[in-house]
Amino acid sequence: MSMSIRVQLSVMMFVQFFIWGAWFVTLGTYIGGGLGQDGGVIGKMYTTTAWGAIIAPLFIGMVADRFFYAQRVLGVLHLVGAGIIYYASTVDDPKLLFWVLVAYAMCYMPTLALVNTVAFNQIKDPGKELPPIRVVGTVGWIVAGLVIGYGFKDIAATSVPMKIAAGASVLMGIYSFFLPKTPPRAAGKKASLSDVLGLESLALMRDKNFAVFVFASVMVVIPLAAYYSFGHLYLTQMGMVTAEVKLTMGQISEVVFMLLMPFFFVRLGVKKMLLIGMLAWVARYVLWGFGDYDSLWFMLIGGILLHGICYDFFFLAGQIYVDEKAPEEMRANAQGFIAILTYGIGMLLGNFLGGAWVKYQTVDGVINWQIVWLTAAIFAFVVAIGFALFFKDSVKNSSVSAESTG
Repeated sequence: MSMSIRVQLSVMMFVQFFIWGAWFVTLGTYIGGGLGQDGGVIGKMYTTTAWGAIIAPLFIGMVADRFFYAQRVLGVLHLVGAGIIYYASTVDDPKLLFWVLVAYAMCYMPTLALVNTVAFNQIKDPGKELPPIRVVGTVGWIVAGLVIGYGFKDIAATSVPMKIAAGASVLMGIYSFFLPKTPPRAAGKKASLSDVLGLESLALMRDKNFAVFVFASVMVVIPLAAYYSFGHLYLTQMGMVTAEVKLTMGQISEVVFMLLMPFFFVRLGVKKMLLIGMLAWVARYVLWGFGDYDSLWFMLIGGILLHGICYDFFFLAGQIYVDEKAPEEMRANAQGFIAILTYGIGMLLGNFLGGAWVKYQTVDGVINWQIVWLTAAIFAFVVAIGFALFFKDSVKNSSVSAESTG
């Protein structure tokens, strides 16, 4: 791959995840502070991306993969998305805002697969060439947090981050039309709903260990949703200034552990990697449950820094496990199946249940954050124990690649 193509793809990844990081992190604080809504509403707003994650494979698999050049679809979706997210920034009715954000998620979530499609079409050795390009996307998420925190004054609890995302989406939309040509991969092939949703992978559930992995993946994502939905609001209420900037330390940690993944994977194997990732989530929730921003501020920071282990040791190790367990002809199908279950179903349940729990733990406008996080810790710990007892599989040698941020 030429250097010019590498730069093009890196810029694509940077802007792609800058857009998401610009509005997603602070949305809960805007809904809870700027619009004065309760935890139930915040949780509901965050289900919008989960709905997008469920619908995205349908669009990509049945339309984009068969009829259109990927870079053109990418451009159109970002341009349309720019208009929708800008409109969202002007809406102060929560009911209307929810549906506007659903519409935006329908535009944005498919682009996560499309940027990978464009990249893979140019890459000869994904295990070697993709990670350095994909890491630039995480840098884009980090820069978005820095821009929101330091580039402007006191905008986290406003709709301005959505306007910034809209502006970046316009740039991404235009830029996409100049990306390398990526013809439809499945042109002329008959569209199958089973293929698109990864339903053929249900056959893998006959393997008890794979079934345990799938169940644990969905269950452990349920408390994870609270980190994304309420993390910024929690840290802000604890007194942390520019919490969006501090949260980028989680992405920095993610990059570090992403680079260390090959070292750990060949030594620990898949079960230990997955279990460490689960227990890291437990540790994060405990730290946040007992921390404060006075004498125990380091516990809040520690919970953020654990993100690299939480994400890489579970999600990336999980992708590797699926790749090893699925037959070669079923690997893409299986990865799509797991993505729908975790980023779709798991996050959907997590945001609904988490939002309802935060609302229940709110008295006279004050949220009992300790109960919220310790409940998440107990839930994740029970899942981890069940996984440790019933999962017996092991995969020790594999290539490592990174496909999404968290």
